[in-house]
Amino acid sequence: MSASRGRAALADAKRVVVKIGTNALTNATGRFHRPHFARLANELLSISKDRELVIVSSGAIALGVERLKLSAKPKDIPGKQACAAVGQSRLMRAWEEALDPRLVAQVLLTHSDVQDRRRYLNARHALERLIADDVVPVINENDTVSVDEIKFGDNDTLAGLVAGLVSADALVILSDVDGLYDADPRNNPDAQLISTVESVTRTMLAAAGGSGSAVGTGGMATKLRAAQKVTELGVVCVIAAGQRPGTLTRVFDGEEEGTLFEAQPGRRDARTAWIAHALKAKGTVRVDAGARAAVENKGKSLLPSGIRGVDGNFSHGDPVDLTDEAGEVFARGLVAYGADELRRLMGKRTREIEATLGYRGLDEAIHRDDLALLAR
Repeated sequence: MSASRGRAALADAKRVVVKIGTNALTNATGRFHRPHFARLANELLSISKDRELVIVSSGAIALGVERLKLSAKPKDIPGKQACAAVGQSRLMRAWEEALDPRLVAQVLLTHSDVQDRRRYLNARHALERLIADDVVPVINENDTVSVDEIKFGDNDTLAGLVAGLVSADALVILSDVDGLYDADPRNNPDAQLISTVESVTRTMLAAAGGSGSAVGTGGMATKLRAAQKVTELGVVCVIAAGQRPGTLTRVFDGEEEGTLFEAQPGRRDARTAWIAHALKAKGTVRVDAGARAAVENKGKSLLPSGIRGVDGNFSHGDPVDLTDEAGEVFARGLVAYGADELRRLMGKRTREIEATLGYRGLDEAIHRDDLALLAR
């Protein structure tokens, strides 16, 4: 897809997800910027006249910090959770008032809501119904109850998952930067904005760094990973400045704004996308070169004979990452056997399964229908 076609795809997008980061909602001191918020809401109302809109909104913790009259965001988890609890209702009230007369719905998610296939589909169906009823879902991570094992970690990751969840045509990530630069513009005055990215590379991810501020949780690296995931699904993505007036209008008019990430050819089916992007691996299965080639190039299942190592403690049906013998992760899949069973089976032929375990399960360690290749 050429850059012009990518921009045209934004103008033609019918279902869009807009992620609004904390830095796009706050001023230089980290306080909620109400005049800017009102302007941004007006832009969202405008673009939603001809489109289905889903908002992924940060800001609950920042509003909680303000309401509790704290000097800075707490660093401890209970403190952050308390701020989220106080701030979330204020955030939703702000959205309700700003988007009036549109109806809005609060949707709070944790990673466990998308890790479980049934709950993932329940969330999908609920969001589809809200959109069909002309309601704007406003989605945030459920920070009040989230802990490390159930956290998305940042709303960039959440926005990428939501874009796949609702089969969006476009994802726009609004931040405190104009887009992706060839160097850090905060340190290098000669840094140039990159207008179009054909595909996200390891070099880009390595150079992106961490969180850019004390009030937000996501840096450029999390935005790049979100862009990488959604473009694999055939979704066009833009990273642009949330503080600049008219940004959203220009993006959806197909104008040159921010950094455009081109949609990759083809679109994963919904289940494979869920395996690749919604699941957190509970272990690692290391395979030899022949097994990698069979899985990656021929679309084959993973057989026990190709396994060279098993790390972690997982059970039948859990997600695991597949790595080659150099440690490169290239796929994710749902295992047919637990970790201890796979350790006993690794390197063995299919006909040896029953003698090794005392029963005959599946011939495959991971069936090809339960495998998803990951971007390299």
